[in-house]
Amino acid sequence: MPNIVLFSGSSHQDLSQRVADRLGLELGKVVTKKFSNQETSVEIGESVRGEDVYIIQSGCGEINDNLMELLIMINACKIASSSRVTAVIPCFPYARQDKKDKSRAPISAKLVANMLSVAGADHIITMDLHASQIQGFFDIPVDNLYAEPAVLQWIRENIAEWKNCIIVSPDAGGAKSRVTSIADRLNVEFALIHKERKKANEVDRMVLVGDVKDRVAILVDDMADTCGTICHAADKLLSAGATKVYAILTHGIFSGPAISRINNAAFEAVVVTNTIPQEDKMRHCPKIQVIDISMILAEAIRRTHNGESVSYLFSHVPL
Repeated sequence: MPNIVLFSGSSHQDLSQRVADRLGLELGKVVTKKFSNQETSVEIGESVRGEDVYIIQSGCGEINDNLMELLIMINACKIASSSRVTAVIPCFPYARQDKKDKSRAPISAKLVANMLSVAGADHIITMDLHASQIQGFFDIPVDNLYAEPAVLQWIRENIAEWKNCIIVSPDAGGAKSRVTSIADRLNVEFALIHKERKKANEVDRMVLVGDVKDRVAILVDDMADTCGTICHAADKLLSAGATKVYAILTHGIFSGPAISRINNAAFEAVVVTNTIPQEDKMRHCPKIQVIDISMILAEAIRRTHNGESVSYLFSHVPL
């Protein structure tokens, strides 16, 4: 592939390497380090003049450092005369702060969008945005890819009794469309859980809407952070008569008490994609399984570079 350069930020080297291998490219030379006062320093180690540059950096780990590093890398490539800079952000940072849900709340996702644009990004590729309206925070094109085809493939291959399953949304909010879509594609029913939150990251009480008795319940959500919601939901489903409970999440953030909660909960498996590195978490929690989505990102990069349509990826996993 001529005129394309792929750079990796320091947030998720493994995913970047998988994408590069899939495209048959070498990752571009870049040195990211910190000065002793913790300022981020980025040195691009090869010419990018006139090139189509893709920078892969996920919003995980040290989120603010990684975001800053991405902005600096975009800017470094931009002022080194690259023809186009695309930020590939598998897990978009600050995506949950996308509306004024109370007085004086910031809309930080919009701020991040502005920062990426000002740094010089010409195009954004991301996956399963927490709210798809975030695409409208940008004036540049945004491709919001879906993990759904890979999730459907995993369900069909790994859950023997998937024809008798029920797809459950752990909240009645944004995840509902994701869940109804998966239920339609599998031709099964769906249920949802209505939850009331007293404050962020803490769930107060839950109400199940739908019949899960004697079925395999599959919880589907776009992200799990402290896992309070999905662990509560699993208990709720089992007490309502579900035979087994799986959880499938695009972004497994798993911060704070998440791992111990999953270990103590009654899941058969908690399945996440590798938009965020999971090796460390898998060592502490045998229930976590990973779906590799590097081929979806790689194919999106290839299609974007060649000026082809990306919409095929909304319903198919690339071979």
